[in-house]
Amino acid sequence: MPQLVRHSGIAIWAQITTALRGDIEQGLDESDWLPAEPELAARFGVNRHTLRRAVDELVTEGLVERVHGRGTRVLARGLVYGIGRDTRFTERLAASGRTARVTLLERAEIGAEGGVARRLRVAEGAPVLRLRTLRGEDNLSYALTLHFLTGAAAEAARTYEGGSLTRHLREAGGVTLDRVESLITTRLPLPEDALALRMPRNRPVLRVKGVNACRESSLVQEYAISQFRGDRIQLSVAEASWTSEDPLPD
Repeated sequence: MPQLVRHSGIAIWAQITTALRGDIEQGLDESDWLPAEPELAARFGVNRHTLRRAVDELVTEGLVERVHGRGTRVLARGLVYGIGRDTRFTERLAASGRTARVTLLERAEIGAEGGVARRLRVAEGAPVLRLRTLRGEDNLSYALTLHFLTGAAAEAARTYEGGSLTRHLREAGGVTLDRVESLITTRLPLPEDALALRMPRNRPVLRVKGVNACRESSLVQEYAISQFRGDRIQLSVAEASWTSEDPLPD
């Protein structure tokens, strides 16, 4: 049985969390299951309330998830997501042996305002198409994105129902979008965004604002604001090959 040190200034549940974190990092793979709570409680010589508090911390850290009626499962290690000219989410997951899930949550016609109008280089009030998508795999959520589209990209996206948006734009409208600028910041998620991402509201997200131009016409046709779960995504930034004379403000 692991040696827990009482009256050390470190809570017993925190010591158990450290021990379980070591088990995950050294011997468990994604989708493995932790032993049942009664077994873990017996292993550490604690009650189930203390054990649950320790596992709660692992859930908050994004290392495990509780599955009703099944137990506690180890989550996938963080995905390295490249931000470059031709960033492609589904292709990135496929290259790592995973299957992407991109779900369309909302589609609406809106008038461009403020930063959206400036980034798309359209007049205030000009009609744009807004999509809200959730990206992940199986029941894991990685990123929530607002897409603001104009021109040929907007026309093609009106028939989009989910899956790879990049592929849909190419197949439905002959539009290939290239990233021309990105701004990466952090922020706390809004309540509805934290709910969609299935994460605590007090954990920051990585926010990426991106401007994408049509390869065929060189016109900006998408402004996207993505919120990534920092505990599941690492952002890899490619060397810049394009310099804007009008950088994105935060």
